[in-house]
Amino acid sequence: MTDHFYLTQKTVNEYIKMAKGFDGRDIIKKLKVFLPEHSSVLELGSGPGVDLEILAETYHVTGSDFSQHFLDFISSKLPKMELLLLNAVTLDTQKNFDCIYSNKVLQHLTNDALQLSIKKQSSILNNGGIVCHSFWKGEECYEMKNALFNHHLEEDLDQFFSPHFEILLLEAYKEMEADDSILLIGEK
Repeated sequence: MTDHFYLTQKTVNEYIKMAKGFDGRDIIKKLKVFLPEHSSVLELGSGPGVDLEILAETYHVTGSDFSQHFLDFISSKLPKMELLLLNAVTLDTQKNFDCIYSNKVLQHLTNDALQLSIKKQSSILNNGGIVCHSFWKGEECYEMKNALFNHHLEEDLDQFFSPHFEILLLEAYKEMEADDSILLIGEK
C-alpha cells in the first residue's frame, strides 16, 4: 500500500472529522441478503470503527487497519472488539473468516496490489465465504495528501474478482452523487 496519510495522529483526526456522518449501513443491509447472522467478518480498513459497530450488531466481527492510530481510537471506544494490525494486500493472519468487508478501502491500492489482495482474501475465507467491497466509480487514479485514490469501473472489478469469486452483486449506487460508487459482493 502506498498510503501514508493515515499513519499520523493528526491525519487520522482529520479523517475522523471528515468522515463524520457517513457509514456503510446501506451496504451492510445488502450484505445481509447473502451472509447469515453470526457469521465471522473481517473488516479491512476499519478506520474510526463506524461500520465495525454496525457489523457487530449482526456478526462476529474482527476489525483491522494498517494504522495503529485508528486501532487505538477504536479500542478506546470499543475495548472488547477484536482488532488486527493488517495490511490490506498481505493480510498476514492465520485466522479464517466467513466474510471480508471493506467500505472504500481497497481504492487505496494500485491495480496490481488489489489483485494480490483479492487472491489473499480468497485464501483466508472459509469455503462459501463472501467478499463485500465498495469502491468509488470512475477511471481516475491520483494521489492526494500521500493517499492513492484508484477509482474503478464495474467491468474492471468483474475482471479482477471473477477468477476467485462468483459475482453475486455488482452495481453502481449513490453515496454523494448518482452512480458515484460501486458495490461488489462475491462468493468463494
